[in-house]
Amino acid sequence: MKKLLILLLLLLRTYIYAQVGIKTTNPRSILDVNGDMNLRGKLSVPNANNSQLTTGIDDQVLVSQGEGYPPIWKTLRIPDYEQNKFYLIYSNSFSDRTGIKFTSSEESSNAASISTSLVKNADISTLNLFRKISSLSQPFTLYSTTSKMYFQFETVVQADFPANGNPDIAIDYACGIFVDDKLVNLRQRNIKASSGTNTFITHNQIGIADNLSKGSHTVSVACARLKSYNSSATLGIGINVATNIDSFIAQSSLKVDAYEVPEIFNPVTN
Repeated sequence: MKKLLILLLLLLRTYIYAQVGIKTTNPRSILDVNGDMNLRGKLSVPNANNSQLTTGIDDQVLVSQGEGYPPIWKTLRIPDYEQNKFYLIYSNSFSDRTGIKFTSSEESSNAASISTSLVKNADISTLNLFRKISSLSQPFTLYSTTSKMYFQFETVVQADFPANGNPDIAIDYACGIFVDDKLVNLRQRNIKASSGTNTFITHNQIGIADNLSKGSHTVSVACARLKSYNSSATLGIGINVATNIDSFIAQSSLKVDAYEVPEIFNPVTN
């Protein structure tokens, strides 16, 4: 009879206060355990729409939804990395419709001397004829000293040539891809007059840079008018200089991909 009375009093206290403390006389929640807890059975919580209880599935973890909301089971999507293999860490693309225009006065009187200065890692400050395509200058960050960067630049080049006559009419130009204002890739090409007026061509180039330092970098694209042949036509790179095409057709694009052998693994939880 005495044990029954104690049990009834305990149940009554639980009902009144709706809190149970184990090894504590001052519970701070409905169940307050002051010590280790060993769970041998299932643990169920409401699902995402609170319609039923669920015990989750293999490899799921309980995630808080904030104060006043029940926790829910979530799957952590953690990529598996293999040692000494490259992985795509960063990928983005950019476009520009501003482009650059060159008159015949913006070329070198000695194109041969300009060509000899177009070497790998040349600083853009030493390449006076080169002008950047503004919106294609973009930052990126590397987290490993073992990396491979891939750059793909595409644009349209146009000159407001007349219909081709005799002698030939043409312009030499060059475009470079720069990282931190250092030349990593260059293409020299020539645009010629044709039987129609206002010739335009598609220019495409791919650049590669290996093992840049860890940290922040900037990629940019710059082009130059090198030499004209029997012409004072205006040259447009990434912008139209005549009405047979528009800025949508002539616009430039740059794709940047960074592959790394991972060195730093950021935590998946805080």
